[in-house]
Amino acid sequence: MSGFAFDEIRREAEALGPWFHNIDLGGVVTAPEHFLGDYPAVKWRRFRHALPADLRGRTVLDIGCNGGFYSIEMKRRGAARVLGVDIDEGYLRQARFAAQVIGVEIEFLQMSVYDVAALEERFDIVLFLGVLYHLRHPLLALDLIRHHVVRDLFVCQSMQRGSSAQLHVEQDYPFSEADVFDYAGFPRLSFIEHCYAGDDTNWWVPNRACTAAMLRSAGFAIESNPEEEVFVCRPNPGDGHPPIFPVRPRRLGNGVSA
Repeated sequence: MSGFAFDEIRREAEALGPWFHNIDLGGVVTAPEHFLGDYPAVKWRRFRHALPADLRGRTVLDIGCNGGFYSIEMKRRGAARVLGVDIDEGYLRQARFAAQVIGVEIEFLQMSVYDVAALEERFDIVLFLGVLYHLRHPLLALDLIRHHVVRDLFVCQSMQRGSSAQLHVEQDYPFSEADVFDYAGFPRLSFIEHCYAGDDTNWWVPNRACTAAMLRSAGFAIESNPEEEVFVCRPNPGDGHPPIFPVRPRRLGNGVSA
Protein backbone atom coordinates (compact mmCIF):
# COMPACT_ATOMS: atom_id res chain seq x y z
CA MET A 1 0.00 0.00 0.00
CA SER A 2 1.26 3.48 -0.89
CA GLY A 3 1.82 6.30 1.60
CA PHE A 4 -1.54 8.05 1.12
CA ALA A 5 -3.22 9.22 4.33
CA PHE A 6 -6.67 7.80 5.09
CA ASP A 7 -8.44 11.19 4.84
CA GLU A 8 -6.66 11.96 1.57
CA ILE A 9 -7.83 8.65 0.08
CA ARG A 10 -11.38 9.23 1.30
CA ARG A 11 -11.59 12.74 -0.16
CA GLU A 12 -10.18 11.73 -3.53
CA ALA A 13 -12.34 8.60 -3.76
CA GLU A 14 -15.44 10.69 -3.07
CA ALA A 15 -14.38 13.28 -5.65
CA LEU A 16 -13.94 10.55 -8.27
CA GLY A 17 -17.32 8.94 -7.51
CA PRO A 18 -19.72 7.42 -8.08
CA TRP A 19 -17.85 4.10 -8.40
CA PHE A 20 -19.21 0.87 -9.88
CA HIS A 21 -16.26 -1.19 -8.64
CA ASN A 22 -16.17 -1.50 -4.87
CA ILE A 23 -12.45 -1.51 -4.01
CA ASP A 24 -10.83 -1.37 -0.58
CA LEU A 25 -8.31 1.47 -0.66
CA GLY A 26 -6.54 1.34 2.67
CA GLY A 27 -9.80 1.02 4.59
CA VAL A 28 -11.77 3.32 2.28
CA VAL A 29 -14.31 1.33 0.29
CA THR A 30 -15.32 3.03 -2.93
CA ALA A 31 -18.88 1.71 -3.39
CA PRO A 32 -20.12 0.57 0.03
CA GLU A 33 -23.79 0.82 -0.99
CA HIS A 34 -23.46 -1.16 -4.23
CA PHE A 35 -26.77 -2.78 -5.18
CA LEU A 36 -24.94 -6.06 -5.88
CA GLY A 37 -23.11 -6.03 -2.55
CA ASP A 38 -19.32 -6.18 -2.43
CA TYR A 39 -19.07 -6.11 -6.21
CA PRO A 40 -17.10 -7.29 -8.13
CA ALA A 41 -15.31 -9.16 -5.32
CA VAL A 42 -18.35 -11.39 -4.79
CA LYS A 43 -18.24 -12.35 -8.48
CA TRP A 44 -14.45 -12.78 -8.53
CA ARG A 45 -14.51 -15.23 -5.63
CA ARG A 46 -16.73 -17.53 -7.69
CA PHE A 47 -14.37 -17.91 -10.65
CA ARG A 48 -10.88 -16.85 -9.53
CA HIS A 49 -9.84 -20.51 -9.19
CA ALA A 50 -10.24 -20.92 -12.96
CA LEU A 51 -7.36 -18.52 -13.76
CA PRO A 52 -3.67 -19.24 -13.14
CA ALA A 53 -2.65 -18.24 -9.61
CA ASP A 54 0.86 -17.38 -10.79
CA LEU A 55 0.95 -14.93 -13.71
CA ARG A 56 4.65 -14.14 -13.58
CA GLY A 57 5.95 -13.44 -17.08
CA ARG A 58 2.47 -13.12 -18.58
CA THR A 59 0.71 -10.15 -20.11
CA VAL A 60 -2.92 -9.23 -19.45
CA LEU A 61 -5.39 -7.00 -21.32
CA ASP A 62 -8.46 -5.95 -19.35
CA ILE A 63 -11.08 -4.67 -21.81
CA GLY A 64 -13.68 -2.49 -20.11
CA CYS A 65 -11.56 -2.24 -16.98
CA ASN A 66 -13.95 0.16 -15.21
CA GLY A 67 -12.47 1.13 -11.79
CA GLY A 68 -9.62 -1.34 -12.16
CA PHE A 69 -10.63 -4.16 -9.78
CA TYR A 70 -9.70 -7.02 -12.10
CA SER A 71 -6.57 -5.29 -13.44
CA ILE A 72 -5.37 -4.96 -9.85
CA GLU A 73 -6.12 -8.63 -9.13
CA MET A 74 -4.09 -9.68 -12.18
CA LYS A 75 -1.16 -7.60 -10.99
CA ARG A 76 -1.48 -9.12 -7.52
CA ARG A 77 -0.99 -12.50 -9.18
CA GLY A 78 2.33 -11.30 -10.51
CA ALA A 79 1.48 -10.44 -14.13
CA ALA A 80 4.47 -8.88 -15.86
CA ARG A 81 2.30 -6.33 -17.64
CA VAL A 82 -1.35 -5.35 -17.27
CA LEU A 83 -3.10 -2.96 -19.65
CA GLY A 84 -6.60 -1.80 -18.74
CA VAL A 85 -8.68 -0.10 -21.43
CA ASP A 86 -12.05 1.58 -21.17
CA ILE A 87 -14.06 4.04 -23.24
CA ASP A 88 -15.02 6.04 -20.13
CA GLU A 89 -12.34 8.45 -18.93
CA GLY A 90 -14.11 8.77 -15.57
CA TYR A 91 -13.62 5.07 -14.88
CA LEU A 92 -10.00 5.34 -15.98
CA ARG A 93 -9.37 8.14 -13.50
CA GLN A 94 -10.76 5.88 -10.78
CA ALA A 95 -8.61 2.96 -11.93
CA ARG A 96 -5.43 5.02 -12.02
CA PHE A 97 -6.08 6.31 -8.51
CA ALA A 98 -6.91 2.84 -7.15
CA ALA A 99 -3.72 1.37 -8.62
CA GLN A 100 -1.67 4.24 -7.26
CA VAL A 101 -3.08 3.86 -3.74
CA ILE A 102 -2.64 0.09 -3.72
CA GLY A 103 0.85 0.49 -5.17
CA VAL A 104 0.71 -1.59 -8.35
CA GLU A 105 2.01 -0.58 -11.77
CA ILE A 106 -0.73 -0.86 -14.37
CA GLU A 107 -1.13 0.91 -17.71
CA PHE A 108 -4.51 2.45 -18.48
CA LEU A 109 -5.67 3.68 -21.86
CA GLN A 110 -8.89 5.19 -23.18
CA MET A 111 -9.99 2.96 -26.03
CA SER A 112 -13.10 1.40 -27.53
CA VAL A 113 -13.21 -2.37 -27.88
CA TYR A 114 -13.77 -1.83 -31.60
CA ASP A 115 -10.28 -0.27 -31.82
CA VAL A 116 -8.24 -3.06 -30.19
CA ALA A 117 -6.47 -3.75 -33.49
CA ALA A 118 -4.61 -0.47 -32.93
CA LEU A 119 -2.78 -2.08 -30.00
CA GLU A 120 -0.90 -4.27 -32.51
CA GLU A 121 -0.19 -6.78 -29.74
CA ARG A 122 -1.46 -10.08 -28.45
CA PHE A 123 -1.84 -10.76 -24.74
CA ASP A 124 -1.53 -14.01 -22.82
CA ILE A 125 -4.80 -13.35 -20.99
CA VAL A 126 -7.62 -11.11 -22.15
CA LEU A 127 -10.42 -10.22 -19.73
CA PHE A 128 -13.79 -9.14 -21.12
CA LEU A 129 -15.94 -8.91 -18.03
CA GLY A 130 -19.29 -7.16 -17.94
CA VAL A 131 -18.92 -5.54 -21.37
CA LEU A 132 -20.67 -7.69 -24.00
CA TYR A 133 -24.23 -6.60 -23.19
CA HIS A 134 -23.28 -2.91 -23.27
CA LEU A 135 -22.31 -3.11 -26.97
CA ARG A 136 -24.52 -2.42 -29.95
CA HIS A 137 -22.32 -4.77 -32.00
CA PRO A 138 -21.33 -7.62 -29.67
CA LEU A 139 -20.31 -10.18 -32.30
CA LEU A 140 -18.11 -7.65 -34.05
CA ALA A 141 -16.36 -7.02 -30.74
CA LEU A 142 -15.77 -10.74 -30.18
CA ASP A 143 -14.45 -11.15 -33.73
CA LEU A 144 -12.03 -8.25 -33.30
CA ILE A 145 -10.80 -9.54 -29.94
CA ARG A 146 -10.25 -13.04 -31.31
CA HIS A 147 -8.54 -11.78 -34.45
CA HIS A 148 -6.23 -9.19 -32.89
CA VAL A 149 -5.44 -9.47 -29.18
CA VAL A 150 -5.93 -12.98 -27.72
CA ARG A 151 -2.85 -15.16 -27.57
CA ASP A 152 -3.92 -17.80 -25.05
CA LEU A 153 -6.75 -17.34 -22.54
CA PHE A 154 -9.93 -15.34 -23.06
CA VAL A 155 -12.24 -14.80 -20.07
CA CYS A 156 -15.71 -13.50 -20.90
CA GLN A 157 -18.51 -12.62 -18.49
CA SER A 158 -21.93 -11.36 -19.46
CA MET A 159 -25.16 -10.62 -17.66
CA GLN A 160 -27.61 -13.40 -18.54
CA ARG A 161 -31.34 -13.91 -18.19
CA GLY A 162 -33.69 -16.73 -19.06
CA SER A 163 -33.03 -20.43 -18.86
CA SER A 164 -29.58 -21.71 -17.93
CA ALA A 165 -30.19 -24.86 -20.00
CA GLN A 166 -28.05 -25.39 -23.09
CA LEU A 167 -29.85 -27.29 -25.84
CA HIS A 168 -27.87 -29.45 -28.26
CA VAL A 169 -28.29 -27.50 -31.49
CA GLU A 170 -28.07 -29.26 -34.84
CA GLN A 171 -25.87 -27.96 -37.62
CA ASP A 172 -28.93 -27.14 -39.71
CA TYR A 173 -32.73 -27.19 -39.57
CA PRO A 174 -35.30 -27.28 -42.38
CA PHE A 175 -37.19 -24.07 -43.09
CA SER A 176 -40.34 -25.70 -41.76
CA GLU A 177 -38.81 -26.16 -38.29
CA ALA A 178 -40.10 -23.41 -36.00
CA ASP A 179 -40.61 -25.07 -32.63
CA VAL A 180 -36.90 -25.18 -31.81
CA PHE A 181 -36.88 -21.39 -31.37
CA ASP A 182 -39.26 -21.74 -28.44
CA TYR A 183 -37.13 -24.25 -26.54
CA ALA A 184 -35.72 -22.86 -23.28
CA GLY A 185 -32.17 -23.95 -24.07
CA PHE A 186 -32.00 -22.55 -27.61
CA PRO A 187 -29.46 -19.68 -27.90
CA ARG A 188 -31.39 -16.45 -27.46
CA LEU A 189 -30.23 -12.83 -27.42
CA SER A 190 -32.86 -10.38 -26.18
CA PHE A 191 -32.67 -6.83 -27.50
CA ILE A 192 -33.33 -3.88 -25.18
CA GLU A 193 -34.61 -0.91 -27.15
CA HIS A 194 -34.66 1.59 -24.30
CA CYS A 195 -33.35 0.85 -20.78
CA TYR A 196 -32.82 -2.05 -18.43
CA ALA A 197 -32.00 -1.56 -14.74
CA GLY A 198 -31.90 2.18 -15.37
CA ASP A 199 -28.99 1.85 -17.81
CA ASP A 200 -29.48 2.84 -21.44
CA THR A 201 -26.20 1.13 -22.41
CA ASN A 202 -27.68 -2.30 -21.64
CA TRP A 203 -28.45 -3.28 -25.24
CA TRP A 204 -28.66 -7.08 -25.10
CA VAL A 205 -29.27 -9.85 -22.61
CA PRO A 206 -28.26 -13.35 -23.73
CA ASN A 207 -29.27 -16.59 -22.12
CA ARG A 208 -26.47 -18.94 -21.12
CA ALA A 209 -26.69 -20.96 -24.33
CA CYS A 210 -26.39 -17.79 -26.39
CA THR A 211 -23.25 -16.56 -24.63
CA ALA A 212 -21.60 -19.91 -25.31
CA ALA A 213 -22.80 -20.00 -28.92
CA MET A 214 -21.53 -16.48 -29.65
CA LEU A 215 -18.11 -17.37 -28.24
CA ARG A 216 -17.90 -20.49 -30.39
CA SER A 217 -19.07 -18.54 -33.44
CA ALA A 218 -16.27 -16.01 -32.87
CA GLY A 219 -13.70 -18.82 -32.91
CA PHE A 220 -13.23 -19.64 -29.24
CA ALA A 221 -13.14 -23.09 -27.71
CA ILE A 222 -14.78 -23.01 -24.28
CA GLU A 223 -12.60 -24.77 -21.72
CA SER A 224 -14.71 -24.17 -18.64
CA ASN A 225 -17.77 -22.39 -17.32
CA PRO A 226 -16.69 -21.92 -13.68
CA GLU A 227 -19.49 -19.50 -12.84
CA GLU A 228 -22.79 -19.32 -14.68
CA GLU A 229 -21.92 -16.02 -16.36
CA VAL A 230 -18.20 -16.66 -16.87
CA PHE A 231 -16.59 -18.60 -19.74
CA VAL A 232 -12.87 -19.39 -19.92
CA CYS A 233 -11.84 -19.93 -23.53
CA ARG A 234 -8.90 -20.37 -25.87
CA PRO A 235 -8.77 -19.42 -29.55
CA ASN A 236 -9.73 -22.32 -31.77
CA PRO A 237 -7.20 -22.38 -34.66
CA GLY A 238 -8.81 -22.07 -38.06
CA ASP A 239 -12.24 -21.32 -36.62
CA GLY A 240 -14.25 -18.14 -36.37
CA HIS A 241 -15.12 -15.44 -38.85
CA PRO A 242 -12.83 -12.65 -40.04
CA PRO A 243 -14.04 -9.36 -38.58
CA ILE A 244 -15.66 -6.70 -40.70
CA PHE A 245 -13.76 -3.42 -40.50
CA PRO A 246 -16.00 -0.36 -40.84
CA VAL A 247 -14.71 2.38 -43.12
CA ARG A 248 -14.37 5.61 -41.17
CA PRO A 249 -15.64 8.85 -42.77
CA ARG A 250 -13.03 10.62 -44.86
CA ARG A 251 -12.53 14.28 -43.90
CA LEU A 252 -12.48 16.76 -46.74
CA GLY A 253 -10.45 19.95 -46.67
CA ASN A 254 -13.35 22.02 -45.35
CA GLY A 255 -13.91 19.65 -42.41
CA VAL A 256 -17.00 18.07 -43.95
CA SER A 257 -17.25 14.25 -43.92
CA ALA A 258 -17.37 12.59 -47.31
